[in-house]
Amino acid sequence: MTQGRLPRSAVIFTPGPTPNTVRAADAQILTALEGWILLPPGDAALTRRVKEADEHWVVQEKKGRKTFSRGVWAPAATINRIRADLASERSTDGHARRREANARRRDKAQAEYVEDFFGAVLAFLAFHPNHAELADRLARAVTDHATPVGSGTVARTKRIPVERRAEAAVIAWMRHQTTGYDGMVVPRVKGKRREVRRKLARRSQELLARYRRGEPVPEGCPLRKALTNPPVPSSQSPAEKQQGTPRLLGTRQRQRAVDDEERHAAYPKPPG
Repeated sequence: MTQGRLPRSAVIFTPGPTPNTVRAADAQILTALEGWILLPPGDAALTRRVKEADEHWVVQEKKGRKTFSRGVWAPAATINRIRADLASERSTDGHARRREANARRRDKAQAEYVEDFFGAVLAFLAFHPNHAELADRLARAVTDHATPVGSGTVARTKRIPVERRAEAAVIAWMRHQTTGYDGMVVPRVKGKRREVRRKLARRSQELLARYRRGEPVPEGCPLRKALTNPPVPSSQSPAEKQQGTPRLLGTRQRQRAVDDEERHAAYPKPPG
């Protein structure tokens, strides 16, 4: 690999080995232009205006199936000027009123989505009238967990219809609340975690089918128990999780992570 400067035609880079470098698609290590600084992610308006105002280079890093922003390289003068302009705008009464109006619109849209999602979950469950009360409790539990803004659950994605979001959210909730998934030790073998999730998804679907048929359900039913006494999330420390070859699945972050497996949890692919 060679050391060089960012080409004017650069598009997207990954982080380099040192703070002032990036890695190009051809594995070259390139040095940022003189007078440029890295604008970290976090302020969407500032980042958007900097991109619109001047030359810039985007830094991204892929971890698993997800891509994370690591910031934007751009001239320091441009970033500082736009940051000052934004600070001035945000200090005005007009900006405060707009923010309040936007917040009200978002709150209204969120409330409407919560009810729509709740209805979609109920429709997916389609329990027999004998179990209508339990269906309502389950739908509310799944909705309360999955719909908050920033929760990172399948309910927040727009890639699939709300009906499939509801189905996947139910299966994901049941995997964590009605099975031993959170306490399982899964070896670091490619495809093993996917295999475990598929098996648990089929088990959850079978349990739901019993409620749809209106069959008598014993008091020891894991779904009924979960809705009565929700289990406490794992308190395992990050250091404990990193010890040993197996990976212990039991964190709230893993429960709420949205990846392709989560989105299609209700539609497990056949082996091979």
